[in-house]
Amino acid sequence: MKRSTRRTEILLKGIAMLLIVVIATAACWHEIGTLLAAGKIDSESGMVQSIMDKTATPGVAILSARGGKTDFQTYGYADKEKRRPVTAESLFELGSTTKAFTALAVIMQQDQGELAFTDDVSQYLPEFAPTYKGEKAKISINQLLAHTSGIPSWSIRLIPEGSGREQLTATIHKMSSLALDTQPGSAYQYATVNYDILAGIIEQVTGMSYQEYVTEYILKPLGMNDSYFSTGRERKPEQLAQGYRVFFGKSMAYDAPRYYGNIAAGYLVTNLNDLQHWVNAQLGSSDIPDELNKAIQQSHELDLRTARHESEDLRYAFGWSQNSETHVIRHSGSNPNYSSQVIIDPQRKEGVFVLANLNSTAPTLIAQNIYDRMQGQPMKTFKYDDTYILMDGIASLLVVLTVIGITFKLIRLAAGRSDFATEKGISRQKIKARVTLIIRALLLLVVLGWPLLVNYNYTMISVWMSYSVLLWMGLASLSCVLSMVLAGRHWR
Repeated sequence: MKRSTRRTEILLKGIAMLLIVVIATAACWHEIGTLLAAGKIDSESGMVQSIMDKTATPGVAILSARGGKTDFQTYGYADKEKRRPVTAESLFELGSTTKAFTALAVIMQQDQGELAFTDDVSQYLPEFAPTYKGEKAKISINQLLAHTSGIPSWSIRLIPEGSGREQLTATIHKMSSLALDTQPGSAYQYATVNYDILAGIIEQVTGMSYQEYVTEYILKPLGMNDSYFSTGRERKPEQLAQGYRVFFGKSMAYDAPRYYGNIAAGYLVTNLNDLQHWVNAQLGSSDIPDELNKAIQQSHELDLRTARHESEDLRYAFGWSQNSETHVIRHSGSNPNYSSQVIIDPQRKEGVFVLANLNSTAPTLIAQNIYDRMQGQPMKTFKYDDTYILMDGIASLLVVLTVIGITFKLIRLAAGRSDFATEKGISRQKIKARVTLIIRALLLLVVLGWPLLVNYNYTMISVWMSYSVLLWMGLASLSCVLSMVLAGRHWR
């Protein structure tokens, strides 16, 4: 009887595992095929489409500027459910490429004598009083501009959700008593809130809201009339590209929460039609006011006394990662459901700007390949080093394995507790049960607590990462609980 029950349990487990694997494979057949296929680099369009497929990016808009000429290329969908294609008018959130606009506003105020780069931030924001090793620290404006303030990268999770104008003040208040990671000015550490603090300074010295000042003195003079700062109340919703998020290798529509407090570092909304004016201004190929042109040229200059190395070849200054030898400037941008990349070579009068409606490395890879091709260099195939895509792939596999494990545990629970023939066998099972309880309890703590170990929190996970990560965390917690229930049956 026992042997028959055991055989039935094994058979049920085998059938369940086969069904789960077949269903998961069928659901993700296209994604698995795309994953295994070689990337295409035989043509620019083939390269772009290949990268879009491998990152599950629904739509991409590309601007290329060379020799005084600007070219637009669009791929995929601004809204794939409605079959609405990407066009030159499609609007995207820029993410962190917004920072160059914020830096430009600071430069213009410095040129007007309203502030100095060496000024202490607390001179304009008295409540801003971070500490370093327990002592109040002085942070200068140029240290915010260069990400050498000492503010830790993880501080992004302190930005409160909301779209009201008070959110910028609330964000700065959250940073006011922060403990710094390093002595201000000593080391580079990218922290998006540096530029939100700069926005607060801009508001103090101009008497205008940040977005009003940038719109009036930068966007309008450049002719960027479709561009605006997003707070969730879209100016032209019919032109806005739907944002997406990856799940099991597929892109799913995602309307991310709004963080107005991060407006100066990630929420400029624009399109190719407007960006051509921005890129041409960087290349010195447009007719704009002298004051604005002077500030743009100044933003391309490195101050080696304050700009620290962010990598071997790059230093950060004025919202740009700058190569001190080639003078090429670049910046990537990531919001929870959009991404971008810009590369500009002021000396060669060449530039590329790529927009996407999913947060991935697709814009960076595409922009670099197009720029390399401009230089006569070969394009490179896609590599699976995209953090978000990689995490989705790993989490998706873990989900399938965890579902199989949960199914096996449920079958065991349904089969009931078996009796043991000998006292020695019962003792052995009790010891095994105790070990299982301890291990599963520790594993449950790891599953629930890992975000805190990497300076994340559940809000960051839910906003930024793939749905598959959240699903795995829930299923893994359930699996641990079921294992503890099974072990508990043999505890006594």
